[in-house]
Amino acid sequence: MQDKVPSPPPRRWSGPLLALALLALVGASFASLPLHFSAFFTADAVASVAEFIAGFAPPEMGAGFLRKTAIATAETLAMSAVGTLLAVAAGLLLAIPAAGRFGRPLRGAVRAVLNVLRSIPELVWASVLLIAAGLGPFPGTLALGAHTAGVLGRLFADALENATPLPEQSLRTNGATPMAAFFYATLPQTLPQMLSYTLYRWENNIRAAAILGVVGAGGLGQMLKYHLSLFQMQKAATVILAMLLLVALVDGASFWLRRKLTR
Repeated sequence: MQDKVPSPPPRRWSGPLLALALLALVGASFASLPLHFSAFFTADAVASVAEFIAGFAPPEMGAGFLRKTAIATAETLAMSAVGTLLAVAAGLLLAIPAAGRFGRPLRGAVRAVLNVLRSIPELVWASVLLIAAGLGPFPGTLALGAHTAGVLGRLFADALENATPLPEQSLRTNGATPMAAFFYATLPQTLPQMLSYTLYRWENNIRAAAILGVVGAGGLGQMLKYHLSLFQMQKAATVILAMLLLVALVDGASFWLRRKLTR
């Protein structure tokens, strides 16, 4: 007797409905915003932009100013590196309970903390911490660490939850303690992914550290705000070039490190 062909599974309409709702939201967003793209291409707008850009040339190349720019560049790099390291330490500590290793109630509570940390932008963190710690790179570094800890903590927790449980279970069955089984079985599985996340966030923190100086957190951003406010466009152009060079160098170094560490 020939077997019957199984009936097809019931069609789910939740996916298409969600896609339609998102398309409707995007359409409503464009319809509700007063977008005037043609204003960018008027003769007055083009002339104003050309005049503004011409004010940046040539960049300031005096030895004294280049020395100040180099010091600010090193400060921005240090802010991003220290902030990322603080975020890695805090994120890993929060990721373990956020992965459900101490029960579901604590998992939900820690994930809520991570949501709060990453939902507050770096500029807001810096503005709050500047009130407590004053001007300078210290509050900017803490702001980067606070926001990035929320991002990395969530990513690390998801990586731990998605790790294959069999190696850790095998070690536990053979008498290993829970902590030893975690460090010898689960953590090595997720470590390459965590390193990739960390390097990617370091790239982002370079850009964020340059921007945080606008609110007084030191580095290249503070120099840029100062010279732009005084309409010293040539000096501002040098600072912008230093930002671009720093981001390009860190992007290249991070890409090289990711390839070496995740092979």
